[in-house]
Amino acid sequence: MVELINFIYLLSAVLFMLGLKKLSSPATARMGNTLSLVGMAMAIGATLLNPDIVTFKMIVVGIVVGTVIGVVVAVRVQMTSMPEMVALFNGCGGAASALVALAEFQAAGSSFPPFGMVTLILSVIVGSVTFTGSLIAFAKLQGLVPSRPVCYPGQQVVNGLILLAVTALGVAVYQDPANIFFFYVITGISLLLGVLAVIPIGGADMPVIISLLNSYSGVAVAMTGFALQNNALIVVGSLVGASGIFLTKIMCDAMNRSLANVLFGAFGSGDSPGGEVAAGSVPEGSVKGFELDDVATVLENAASLIIVPGYGMAAAQAQHAVRELGDILQERGVEVRYAIHPVAGRMPGHMNVLLAEADVSYDLLFAMEDINDDFADTDAVLVIGANDVVNPAAKTNPASPIYGMPILNVDEARTVIVLKRSMNPGFAGIENELFLRENTMMLFGDAKKSVHGLVAYLKE
Repeated sequence: MVELINFIYLLSAVLFMLGLKKLSSPATARMGNTLSLVGMAMAIGATLLNPDIVTFKMIVVGIVVGTVIGVVVAVRVQMTSMPEMVALFNGCGGAASALVALAEFQAAGSSFPPFGMVTLILSVIVGSVTFTGSLIAFAKLQGLVPSRPVCYPGQQVVNGLILLAVTALGVAVYQDPANIFFFYVITGISLLLGVLAVIPIGGADMPVIISLLNSYSGVAVAMTGFALQNNALIVVGSLVGASGIFLTKIMCDAMNRSLANVLFGAFGSGDSPGGEVAAGSVPEGSVKGFELDDVATVLENAASLIIVPGYGMAAAQAQHAVRELGDILQERGVEVRYAIHPVAGRMPGHMNVLLAEADVSYDLLFAMEDINDDFADTDAVLVIGANDVVNPAAKTNPASPIYGMPILNVDEARTVIVLKRSMNPGFAGIENELFLRENTMMLFGDAKKSVHGLVAYLKE
């Protein structure tokens, strides 16, 4: 039976790897999800074949409750709320690992071999940090707590001391597994560390933090797998942990910042009032507001158009209206494409998910590096709710906190149309030079209403 279980785990691991590979492209992402789902179903089925299972009562209850919650959430959650959902998923993964570690330690703590004891302790530490850290990330994204960095004097020193305390207690438990009280204290302090580690991180860095917490959840699962000697958990956790850290590195590179700067730099206000300039000189120029018919005229006379979506499109749930606008312009002979910045929105791939939901063709979506050179030869660019990822200060102002960050070169287009609710800064909390350029037209208002207005005008 053990050989059969491990063989099924091996097949599941192959499906997980194939699924992860296919998730790298929007065109094959659905197939990737399906393969991963089948692999997980096989792994769960193999686990239920374990002869050590005495009763299936609680397992069945857990499956039923989890299925009901999962179905309800899948049906009711809006695509614009996917970042919050991913944060909660990360937290659930961490919590599950920590709970399993606690249960195993209570049941057979003193009988674990040295390596198993180390992985058990790491599982509860990393799982607890992931759980509370993900809850804080969710709360920041949901607006339940300020998305700006929450800092206080000596913050990093306090966090460092807490980490040292957790390490010392872990060593004490390793030396004396009978001391279950210390194990509980480790869990409690780790939960606190998760909160304190995420509150000083601003809204501008949420895509990175979501990726990092995803990696943490995978590490916690892998550690639990080593403690339980479960090959499926080891493989799944390792895949999630590795892919999460690689994605985190990609996100950091997209912002030209190190992971240490993200974790300890307290960057991005998120709640800044309109009109504040964070650092650097005040850009020259003036904002030029235009009416709906002016913008529509530019769009219908353009030979080429690049649409740049941002979080403002997500907040207004304007993705379906944007697709309709793109379809109308394509029917009139306009070349329409979409430019996606790696950190646009509040999670990696946020814009891709929203546009896929609106049935925008995958072959119209272009990554920053594949389309950036084309802006100079483009008649018009329509920026919908994007801010920091199109700010020319990243190229022109060495005093700006985003200087050096790779951006979409929308300022090089002949005409730039910006749909924005107000002049409030983006998550980085700095003024956008693009809005003051001579070739920029500002159309203020709710993005969804503005796009619907453009569609109505073009249909007349």
